[in-house]
Amino acid sequence: MLTFDEKREISAHIAGYPYPRAAVVEALKIVQRHRGWVSEAAVADVAGALGMTPDEVDAVATFYTLVFRRPVGRHIILLCDSVSCGVKGYDALRRHLASRLGIGLGQTTADGRFTLLPTACLGACEQAPVMMVDKVLYGNLTPEKADEALARHP
Repeated sequence: MLTFDEKREISAHIAGYPYPRAAVVEALKIVQRHRGWVSEAAVADVAGALGMTPDEVDAVATFYTLVFRRPVGRHIILLCDSVSCGVKGYDALRRHLASRLGIGLGQTTADGRFTLLPTACLGACEQAPVMMVDKVLYGNLTPEKADEALARHP
């Protein structure tokens, strides 16, 4: 069930669109901001609020990599796997992070601190390889610099 605040925020966004269903991405972002992720029940609730089917909302939710369909850690690590980062050390960085954190891509550490996700591009090719932790971009990464970056996110 959507909370009062979620309903209020979604209604405000619906008012800015010609059709309620056009607000689906914003509605999903609102739910995620409040809950940390978007559950099956939340997909159904958003669908009801926008006059859509749960399958239609789910298709949007699963298309966007930054709409989380399962619980995630306190900090999200987006590891760029673009061609530029691939050429400049992505594989070594991915292996290091997986080893250090004890998780693979798409997984969350046992303590719930980090979730490691691949992303197609962070728009910082000149600093490759790069990762973003929450909203902080880290570039020209080595395994040591990645460790320093993670230490800034307790």
